[in-house]
Amino acid sequence: MTAVKAHTAMDELGDDGAFVRTAAGFREWISDSHPSFKPEKDRYHLYVSWGCPWASRCAAVRSLKGLEDVIGLSVVHPTMQETRPGKDEHRGWAFKNPGDAPVKSAWGMGEFPCDDSLIPDTMRFIRDLYEKAGDTLGKYSVPVLWDKKLKTIVNNESSEIVQMFNSNFQSLCAKPEVDLNPETLKEAQAALDEWIYPNINNGVYRCGFARKQKPYDEAVKGLYEALDKAEGILSKQRYLCGDKLTLMDLKLFMTLVRFDEVYVVHFKCNVKRIADYPNLLGFTREIFQIPEVQKCCNLWHIRTHYYTSHETINPMALVPAGPGVEEDLKKPHGRDHLGKV
Repeated sequence: MTAVKAHTAMDELGDDGAFVRTAAGFREWISDSHPSFKPEKDRYHLYVSWGCPWASRCAAVRSLKGLEDVIGLSVVHPTMQETRPGKDEHRGWAFKNPGDAPVKSAWGMGEFPCDDSLIPDTMRFIRDLYEKAGDTLGKYSVPVLWDKKLKTIVNNESSEIVQMFNSNFQSLCAKPEVDLNPETLKEAQAALDEWIYPNINNGVYRCGFARKQKPYDEAVKGLYEALDKAEGILSKQRYLCGDKLTLMDLKLFMTLVRFDEVYVVHFKCNVKRIADYPNLLGFTREIFQIPEVQKCCNLWHIRTHYYTSHETINPMALVPAGPGVEEDLKKPHGRDHLGKV
């Protein structure tokens, strides 16, 4: 059997120095018709990092649907750690208890506290879950949707997890009336995703993880063309699909809320800030102010994760003092004139 090579997103580079994200490896769907994975209370568990936009979106949909008492949650420390010291060089998500001794970066810099927002697990690392599930790809990412009954990973693709949370736990969730993926807007959301995902959601990573000038230049150009396009759409309507909050709004939001706090500096996305786009800023403020979403946006975790986990980008693991966007996100969003929620 060929050994699995452990790696992270920063290792996913093409020959031209461009970042090329690999697909998720676990793609089962929880549903009433599935022979093994059926909706059940207390059977499934969601593993997230508050630093990760993909995982935080899953947690936000879990909250918006009222699934907190149905699907468990664990939260890792924002600073990635060596997962198998002496065996390989992999650095990944680690569990810590609130109040544990501060951790250093994986290469020994700084000290980063174990705050009260951590939710530990019996495992030490996210990698342990993957190995227990028989993973063959070696990319130990979050989110992870875990089946406690069968002791395996159901799914680690965020775009599929949010759809399951939205639609496949209707008899168990506290808010079945909330529908973030209505049938009438699925086509519109798919059309939006065709340019928002590659150019904005993944675009910031293509900027930050590029190793040569040309792929960076191409990525940053696509990023700002897409941000300009989104600004134009949101100047005319409350949300991306009109007056209805959808999964695509949350997908865009989770990148925007990290943008000025991290991506402008850390990923070199500095042509313009979200603060320079009045409609994107108002949109970000409005969604941040939804209580179920705000509880899944930990700006300290976001800032700490990026600045303390990427050695080649920030070798001293210094965390900037600013800009501190959280207080600004609590200001009036000014979008009521665009339609009722």
